[in-house]
Amino acid sequence: MQRQRFEHKYQIDEPTALRIRDFVSGYLSPDKFGATQPDLSYRVHSVYLDSPDFRTYQNTVNGDRNRYKLRFRFYENGDDKPFYAEVKRRFDKVIAKKRAGLYREALPLILNGHIPEPDYFTEPEPFYYESAEYFCKYVNHLQARPVTHVCYDREAWMADDGNNKIRVTIDRNVYSEYYNRLDLTTEMRNPVSVFGNNIILELKFTDRFPNWFRDLVQHFGLRQGPAAKYVDGVYNMGETGVLTHYI
Repeated sequence: MQRQRFEHKYQIDEPTALRIRDFVSGYLSPDKFGATQPDLSYRVHSVYLDSPDFRTYQNTVNGDRNRYKLRFRFYENGDDKPFYAEVKRRFDKVIAKKRAGLYREALPLILNGHIPEPDYFTEPEPFYYESAEYFCKYVNHLQARPVTHVCYDREAWMADDGNNKIRVTIDRNVYSEYYNRLDLTTEMRNPVSVFGNNIILELKFTDRFPNWFRDLVQHFGLRQGPAAKYVDGVYNMGETGVLTHYI
């Protein structure tokens, strides 16, 4: 279980993103994997699940204060590569996420609401089993199936102590597509740009808004606003089209 946290989102352009990178580098360091990649970024893939009546999508559109999303997150192809079953919940302004690391053989099980056996987990951690149980509860409750595939390039910054209490992410090239397959692949067939040339900046923190976050927002004249990759992707593709592709 990740600690509860807050997330502030902003849409910015590339020149601003580069200047913010310089600003943030005075306080945080690139995450270990991103530091080895071109432009400090790595590709993130998420398959979002929803009910036949698109309940989690509608909850976000309606601005419900207490809502959640279900997704499979992964980073590369391969039967030996893990994926992560995640439930991301919002309680008013607070974010909480449960995440279980699993091997690909577990996909048919958890997709059908069955908790995998211990051998299917990437680590023998009790919270992984608890997170999978939590995920399956919502899959069964919603009768959820895959809806969309979202991908983007993530540049992530975090404190050197690794406690993840303060984190900054810069997401570029956000794309979404219909997804009604029962596998996980990085291939995109007919992607749609979600935010155009805009880049998504997220300031993530626990407890209180850091003073230097306040300085950053004021210095660059940032204005907080919505930037929901799943919801905006469905909107841009067209709700009717997404429903047509639903399994």
